[in-house]
Formats: sequence, C-alpha cells, structure tokens
Amino acid sequence: MSTILLVEDTRELARLTMAELESNGYRVAWAEDGEQALRQFPEVHPDLVILDWMLPGIDGLEVLRRIRQNSAVPVLMLTARREETDRVIGLEVGADDYLTKPFGMRELVARVHALLRRSELIQSVLTSDRSGQEGTFTCGPLRLDPAAFSASLNGIPLELTRTEYGLLSLLARNPGRTFSRNYLLETIWGETYINGDRSVDNAILRLRRKLENLGEAIETIWGIGYRFNRP
Repeated sequence: MSTILLVEDTRELARLTMAELESNGYRVAWAEDGEQALRQFPEVHPDLVILDWMLPGIDGLEVLRRIRQNSAVPVLMLTARREETDRVIGLEVGADDYLTKPFGMRELVARVHALLRRSELIQSVLTSDRSGQEGTFTCGPLRLDPAAFSASLNGIPLELTRTEYGLLSLLARNPGRTFSRNYLLETIWGETYINGDRSVDNAILRLRRKLENLGEAIETIWGIGYRFNRP
C-alpha cells in the first residue's frame, strides 16, 4: 500500500481528498501547513506528496525546495494560481505534476495513479537497463546512487525530480546509445508519445541546466532523440 503525504490547509478539502484517496487503497497522512509537512516528511517516508502551493507560514514552493534537497519523491502540486509562469516555476523547482484548483477528485486520483506508476516504471527500467552494472555509477564528476535515488556533481548533490533522475541515469549508463523520444516517454514517463509532446525535451533542458558544463554531454540527435556522450 502506497503512502501519500497530503499538505493542504483547507480542512474540508483535505478531508474530502483523504477520503477519496483512502477509498482507492492509499494510506494518507495529513499536514495542514508547511512546518508540519517538513516535520512529518522524514517520519512518514511517503511514496508521493500532494502539496498545496498557498500555505500559511512556509509556502508550498519552499516546502518543495527543502524536500528536493534530500529526496526525489514524486510531488503533485495543487494551486489556485493559473498563470503559466507559476506552473513553470513549480516544475523548475522540482514538482512532477501540477493540478489547478478547483479540480475533480477523479482527475486527482488519476494523476496520483500515473505518478506512482511512473515511479515504479523508472525503478524497473533502471534495474533492467544498467548494462549489468551494480551499485553506484560514476562518470567523470557525475555520481549516481540508485539505492538512494540521488545524484551529485563534483560532490555537490543535484536537486533532481524522480523523472529527471531516471532520465539522467538511463542516458548516462548507456553512453553512445541513442534513445528516441518515444522510448524515453514510454519508459520514464510511462506514457505513449503523441506528436508535439514536449515533456522529454523540457526535462532534457532542465537537466542540462542543472548539470552545468556536463550538460553538453547530452547530445540532441535531430529527428530521433538524445544520447549521452562520456565527457
């Protein structure tokens, strides 16, 4: 049974959301502000976090930043903010998905299912696609630790989402191998590629920025996809 940490300050919405998630077989812990969420996070060890942006005290964006310092757990952000720039900020900080209020419970549960399924797929794909390598993986200044689902560059931890980590690990562990967008989307996102979908390209763009100079090792193969070249 997957455990979800729900961070929502509106009690009635939290009550309804918890009831819906529990009826779908999830275990749910509730925090009504950012400070409580940060206290509960290491105790609960959630498989997924549903995080409201507008919280009293420490807001959801800051909670997300602190979670990303040590964890790649999937995070679904809830917000009444509708501007595209706000959504981009949330995704850049490390949110895996974004749901605007008001929302339907069926859509919320569908997104939770998708995020957890994606997380499971990433783990299974990385296990089967390591080319026989076990334990930590090092490539120049880059170090990947699959047991902790963490990555570091020159000894400094990288703040990656679970999707970004999966994408980087798959590429870096298979240098010189070209992966199509379709393959990456199906294995990392667990979704079928639709023409015009920019999910893979946007994730690659974020990865390149976070990897700084090493980001140049991720090469675009025009019309096909991407590959990683050892620095």
